[in-house]
Amino acid sequence: MWKSLLQILKDPPPAYAFEISEAGVAMARPDHGPAIAFRPLRPDAIRVSPLEDNVLLPEELAAAVKELAPPEPGKKNRDAAVLIPDYAVRVAVLDFDSFPKDAHEQASLVRFRLKKSVPFDIESAALGYAAQPGEGKKTDVVVAVAPLEILARYEAPFRVAGLQPGFVTPSCLAFLHLLDGAAPSVVAKLSGRFLTILVMAGGRLRLARCLETPPDLAGIAGDLYPTFVFMEDQMGTKAEQLVLAGFGRYGDSVRRFEEELGIPVETMQSPFGALGEHQAGLLGYLAQTQGVAA
Repeated sequence: MWKSLLQILKDPPPAYAFEISEAGVAMARPDHGPAIAFRPLRPDAIRVSPLEDNVLLPEELAAAVKELAPPEPGKKNRDAAVLIPDYAVRVAVLDFDSFPKDAHEQASLVRFRLKKSVPFDIESAALGYAAQPGEGKKTDVVVAVAPLEILARYEAPFRVAGLQPGFVTPSCLAFLHLLDGAAPSVVAKLSGRFLTILVMAGGRLRLARCLETPPDLAGIAGDLYPTFVFMEDQMGTKAEQLVLAGFGRYGDSVRRFEEELGIPVETMQSPFGALGEHQAGLLGYLAQTQGVAA
């Protein structure tokens, strides 16, 4: 069971924080500043999926973790935060006319709402959620859910490496801490084969989706642009800006999107520097644990 997804961590941060992608493993030590180390993985080590086992070569992942966080004499149970790929987790924003206060009733209601929209058994899945104010008296609930088997396979190599993955969440939810989100905005976060689209407005997450996208800017635009139409048609608001993260391989993305959308487009920055494709969530997590504002 995940901790509250968007909480400000009150406990001391773990000794290590990792972000996993198909390309490799990024690692930082929250108590050592924002320095990030990266260890590439073999192309066949991880194949991200919301339905099937992601970690195809667990020994390769364990070796990468051990290299980044070598065993320390006298320390057997080192805590770690683990950010897993967005596409491995279903993230959604559900709106409720009324949301119960009892935690058991909340979880049951969320599972009921998701039951027909996820392609796996919701009752045996890992579920995390956090409520945020909605329109009027409504409550919007940010939900993350994934099959337990997928999470267990991500966690196992860390345990082999002598680490305890006490906090596990998708990269995009850790990334949220870097976003202001006051103005209606679309955020496009690219990581390898996957595009995560977030809609922010009034300081709240309004929509989240992740999809496998074509390996060219035209294909990405085809997946991204319907979100702007959805905002106007279904939310009654127009996006005032597009924010890009992880688009470094597409040097003309800002110019092209500005010309085609007619709104300002900016490249996302973090308090610790530029965002790459494989550590955006990790930088958001570091900003959160170190109390750095977006």
